[in-house]
Amino acid sequence: MPVVSDAGSTVPRRQLGRRLRQLREDARITVKAAADALEWSTPKLWRIEGGMVSMRSLDVEAMCRVYGATEAVTASLMALAKDTRARGWWQAYSDAIPGWFELYIGLEAAASRLRTYQPELVPELLQSEAYATETVRVAHPELSDDEVARAVAVRLSRQALLGRRAPAPPRLDVVLNEPALRRPLRDPAAMAEQLRLINTVGERRNVSVLVLPLDAGLHPGALAGGPFTLLEFPDRDGQETEPPTVYREALTGASYLDKPAEVEVHAAVWSAVRDAALDRAASRDLIAELAKEYD
Repeated sequence: MPVVSDAGSTVPRRQLGRRLRQLREDARITVKAAADALEWSTPKLWRIEGGMVSMRSLDVEAMCRVYGATEAVTASLMALAKDTRARGWWQAYSDAIPGWFELYIGLEAAASRLRTYQPELVPELLQSEAYATETVRVAHPELSDDEVARAVAVRLSRQALLGRRAPAPPRLDVVLNEPALRRPLRDPAAMAEQLRLINTVGERRNVSVLVLPLDAGLHPGALAGGPFTLLEFPDRDGQETEPPTVYREALTGASYLDKPAEVEVHAAVWSAVRDAALDRAASRDLIAELAKEYD
């Protein structure tokens, strides 16, 4: 039975996919030629190189043979393939999570730092049960009560990573637009509770929540095309486990951007909105004042 881990198989799958893609490109073999040689479909090869699927050691050995890899490299990648079969806790909720979002949950669990810009909603890692429930219902009115409850359970379970002991919890830095705080739930008391929860979580040493006020005027975040999260990952033995990645979500899928130029552009936007935001103390005061208004 696969081992259950905090990050599941996400990081090993992505590492293996990148290394196999590099072997193929170094051998000057196209995706179609590789797929033909392996008697696989090209979409299957794309999923492998994108880190979307777990791998059998024998399949990795076959790929290495086609690419002309050395015995040492082959053995290393076959060993890595075993790690791609680890299960994350969220896989028990596979019926409540879109396939494209499972990848994000694994990356989130493996990250050492998360920088989030959210113009419209309270970020999911800071949401109360009531807030999460209402946002799920608005986004997916077709879901039954049980399906909504399972989707909310996943969201609330993800929040445990902020207080975990081992591995060390990630650093979470949030820039939150003021309109997101002023957009009420149907129950004002529940919105007041949500705002107080933001300040409570923001007291953690590894969490920072800054509010971008309405009077900040036009800023780069307004031109960013929506929310995004920058994920950074820890080094192990001096080696990068994962490249920094930008996550952007849409209605029916998500983008995972890890090219240096893509990451740099988003990091510059995030830094700009952080600099335009209120400081930590002023942000806490504004959130507390809005909570009183909802009360």
